[in-house]
This record gives sequence, C-alpha cells and structure tokens, in this order.
Amino acid sequence: MELYVEIKKNLPGFVLDVKFEGSKERIALLGASGSGKTMTLRCVAGLVKPDEGKIIVNGKTFFDSKKGINIKPKHRKVGFLFQNYALFPHLTVKDNIAFGIRGLSDQERNLRISNLLERFGLTGLENRYPRLISGGQQQRTALARTIAAEPDIILLDEPFSALDEHLRSHMAREILGILKEFGGTTLFVTHNIEEAYRMCEKIAVLCSGDLHVFGNKKDVFENPQTSEAARITGCKNIVEAVRVDDGYIEIPSWNIRLKTDSKTKAEKGYYGVRANHIRLSNGDNSGNVFKARIVGNIETQFRQTVYLKFAEAPNGNSNYHIQWEVSKDIWDKISKEQGLINIRLPQDKMYFEK
Repeated sequence: MELYVEIKKNLPGFVLDVKFEGSKERIALLGASGSGKTMTLRCVAGLVKPDEGKIIVNGKTFFDSKKGINIKPKHRKVGFLFQNYALFPHLTVKDNIAFGIRGLSDQERNLRISNLLERFGLTGLENRYPRLISGGQQQRTALARTIAAEPDIILLDEPFSALDEHLRSHMAREILGILKEFGGTTLFVTHNIEEAYRMCEKIAVLCSGDLHVFGNKKDVFENPQTSEAARITGCKNIVEAVRVDDGYIEIPSWNIRLKTDSKTKAEKGYYGVRANHIRLSNGDNSGNVFKARIVGNIETQFRQTVYLKFAEAPNGNSNYHIQWEVSKDIWDKISKEQGLINIRLPQDKMYFEK
C-alpha cells in the first residue's frame, strides 16, 4: 500500500468524508464542482488540515488526528500540479523547474534541469518567462517542476482545464506517458468522465463530499452503486423505479416492467441505463423489448443521439423518455421508420437503492 486516505473535514455546505487507498496507481477523483475533489488533494498535500482521520504515503504518516501528527507540506515530498500551474512569473522556465530541487550539488542540479528540459520539450525556452510561452509549454514547465523534486506522490488538479480543446488530447498522451514512467501513485482531479477513464486505472466518485464508489474504472462504470454516481459517470437515463417481484422492476413514468439482475432488494429506487447500452431489437418478446417512438435526434461527427418516447407511457410534460447513442449506420436504418421501433433494455445493468 503506497497511499491510504481516511479523512473528514467540515466545510461550508457539506462534510468531506472520504476513504480510499492505492498502490502505484493513477487514481481519478471524479465529481462535480464543489464535491470535495480539490480539497482532498489539499489535505494530502498538507495545505489544509482535516478535522480527523489519517493520511499515509509510502509508509510515512502525513497526518493522524489521534496521534497528533501533521507533517508540514515542505516535508511531505508531494508533487502538486495546480489548476493554474502556479508558475512564478518572475522566474524563468529553468528557474521554475529548479525551485523544488533540494540536496544536490550545483553540477547534479544543473544536470537534472538539463535532462528535464529535454524530456519535456523545453530546450531553447529555458531563459523565457512564463508569460512568453504558450499554455502547453507552461503546463510542461509546471509538470517538470513537479517531477524535479522526485516526489513520493503526484497530485494533478484538473491539468487540462486551461488548455484549448485541440491541445488537450496531445497533452493527455504526453502526461500519461510521464505518469507511467513515474511509476508511483497519482491523484488526478477531474470532472470530465473521458479524462478520468483515459488517464487513470481507478476512479473515486465524489458527491457533495461523500465517496459514493471507488474501484477499478471498468467496475465503476459498470456498477456505479448509486444513482448520483451513475449520473456523474455519464449515465443519461436515470428514472424512479419500483421493485414488484424478485428480479423485476416497474418504471411508472415509462409504463414498462422489466427484468433486472440487480441484487438490490429496495422496494423503491432508481433504474439507470447508459445511452450506448440500448439495442435495436427485431421485435421478439424474449425480454425487455419495448416499442418506442423517435421524437428527436442530434447529430455529432460520428454518432447520433436519438430521443425516444415509450409507446405505452402516459401522456406527460416530458419531451422524451430516454436517450440512445447509435452509430450512423443504425440511424440511417431507423430514421426511415415512420411508426414505432423496438428497443431492448439490458437486464444486467443498473437498479439502485438511492
């Protein structure tokens, strides 16, 4: 175990209450703004003191409320890449990178800086000030400074938020390679689902300070455990449901009854299905096949988002009941249908107690 975090912190509007651990892994802290993601990083870094709990990194106790331990930030060997990079405007690229290096001779220090300049593609920019380099170059400088101190853990606070869209995928590849080479534990804060999945091996979903689910990224997306965690991980279709029999639930607003493999025994809860898990059916009645009408669509570069209403649903104020992500080939096929189409909802997906 390289990282153990179990902390509580009273904050305006909610209580941060998280517990997770990792070992030489990249862990995403995923959640909406104000959910406690950055506050968790700041507690690990020692910039904020939790009210209670424990933080251990590489066998070293950073914080333990019961034992009265609270190591100062400068002694924690934490590499923190802030959202705005926090470069020193009065220092050159070279001096920014050098800032965190301690305990080396001048020769060793200069060699490390030279290696980092080359590694991060900053050779030739070493004497420039932050205002004279691009956003991507500023980010690489900040990350080089983070790595220069040879930290035990790296903390990244939404590292791509200040970059233009066309730079994000390029920088994501670069940073992912650097983090793999680092080989230690990384905490990566984001509210972007795709970033979390692309950059990290594990995901912790935070909702108003509470850790709703933590685990392997595939498991978290397949079984987010709560309706709020499902929503944060990108589930577009979440609706109130009632368990009517063992293995069956009803969705009153859709007027359908469907089979589910969920082990949740709650009488009332929520059903969720991801837009890309819905399938077109040939009309057989083998289970969870329902008639629906297309009421709208939005085209993207490679796919279509189709909006559907269930045929047997009661009239209501809703413009649609469910979103369905389909390939353009499927859209070309179903868009020609004048009446109802048959869709299949998976039974091995989500039914939540809360």
